[in-house]
Amino acid sequence: MSLEKMRVSFVGSGVMGEAMIKGLLNKGLIPANQIIASDPRAERVKELSDAYGLRGTTDNHLAADEGDILVLSVKPQVLGEVMPQVRRGAHSAKLVLSIIAGAKIRTIADGVANGSIVRAMPNTPAQIGQGITVWTATPEVEPEQLAQAEALLGALGEQIYVDDERYLDMATALSGTGPAYIFLFMEALIDAGVHMGFSRRDAERLVLQTMRGSVEYAEQSGLHPAQLRNQVTSPGGTSAEAIYHLEKGGLRTVISRAVWAAFQRSTALGGGTPVRNPDLLDGDR
Repeated sequence: MSLEKMRVSFVGSGVMGEAMIKGLLNKGLIPANQIIASDPRAERVKELSDAYGLRGTTDNHLAADEGDILVLSVKPQVLGEVMPQVRRGAHSAKLVLSIIAGAKIRTIADGVANGSIVRAMPNTPAQIGQGITVWTATPEVEPEQLAQAEALLGALGEQIYVDDERYLDMATALSGTGPAYIFLFMEALIDAGVHMGFSRRDAERLVLQTMRGSVEYAEQSGLHPAQLRNQVTSPGGTSAEAIYHLEKGGLRTVISRAVWAAFQRSTALGGGTPVRNPDLLDGDR
């Protein structure tokens, strides 16, 4: 679905907002003069205008009034303040797309007086067009707008449509927060390499390429991760020894609890009741 005749307004032009703007322009989905972006900092507005040739403003009212499609990409903490500012423009928009973590569809629909809402959860690699976004839409969103939402989110990388909003909080915990888990693991591996005697530069290069190559190999092989792990785990070998200590240290349990904690936090940000994990003891919640 072509977006070239649509005016797209971004309220909140941080990392994810800019990633979407960059992706739209790089893929030629919309000309820059049909994008307007708002940000409370004048220097940020100038930075975006200079970089992409779009129209920038510090006025959320103006940005919302200008758009056929309104993208909400502000921090969850300021959503309550922003919604009254954009309500007039959002009410007449054909589509409101939110990438605000934890913000429920009902909250947004009521706040902006528009039932045509798409809620999406992208992740950090979207900045280089390698992200993955989980998204859903209200029944009021027409097929044409669904196609436009798909095009907008496709500018960030891959996407998965779900028919139940509850999957958005799950995606927030798994893929939305996921890069933080990966970066922490990378950091730990690099520090281990330095501890053994590698220079930090060489340790970073070894870890980055090992991670990159492993992901690409896993994707191309089509095998389950357990099968791939078994391929490199010889009886009595170095991999077997390392994995023994990872399992003994409770790596799987720690990861599971961390993801569940992120899921609970996402639910709480949206005003919901945290979901109890039946696998955790009462003292661990």
